[in-house]
Amino acid sequence: MDQLLQNFWEIRIGDVKGALEANHFEVFTASNLEGAKNIVMEDILPKSKPASISWGGSMTFTSSGICEAIIATRKITIIDTTAKDVPHAEKIERRRHALLVDLFFTGTNAVTEDGQLVNLDMIGNRIGGLTFGPKEVVVLAGRNKIVPDLEEAMFRIKNYVAPLNAMRLDMKTPCVKTGRCEDCKSPSRICNTWTITEKSFPKGRVKIILINEDLGL
Repeated sequence: MDQLLQNFWEIRIGDVKGALEANHFEVFTASNLEGAKNIVMEDILPKSKPASISWGGSMTFTSSGICEAIIATRKITIIDTTAKDVPHAEKIERRRHALLVDLFFTGTNAVTEDGQLVNLDMIGNRIGGLTFGPKEVVVLAGRNKIVPDLEEAMFRIKNYVAPLNAMRLDMKTPCVKTGRCEDCKSPSRICNTWTITEKSFPKGRVKIILINEDLGL
């Protein structure tokens, strides 16, 4: 069964890769997260030659080991926007500076079969980096992020991704109790800014690694 699933998703991922490339994204595929890390270390970094990197909130990036590998092998300025040992105000300032790095890593909430990236943010630093600022962006996306269309993407985000993230972050929002979006007015609301990235501009600025594993939320 595992091999059947791998084969099934290889076909689906191949179709999505084609749709994304038609929309001017540079797309790579990997069979697992380790393979995605190898693509970053052996292909993207040597070509990009970044002097600085940072990232937006991404469970997939955090678990990939990419940051640790970069620190161990390359002299690159790292802007850590998620460090637990710094005050909140300092984290916000780092997130502002992160918008000017050479290479920005992030995940995505959904990838449509038409080749769009769909995201919903609380603060906006993740989608800000995706949209403008960093010279290049690398998006890590597990196969579970693939959805048929924009409507399904938005439904997935509001009624699955957002409630789970609110629970993970221990937010005081209604969806933590109900497990679905309540379109709340909570001061802790994490659903504030949508982005739909239909194309990469300039061509190839946004690089997407589609990974044949279920990763993140």
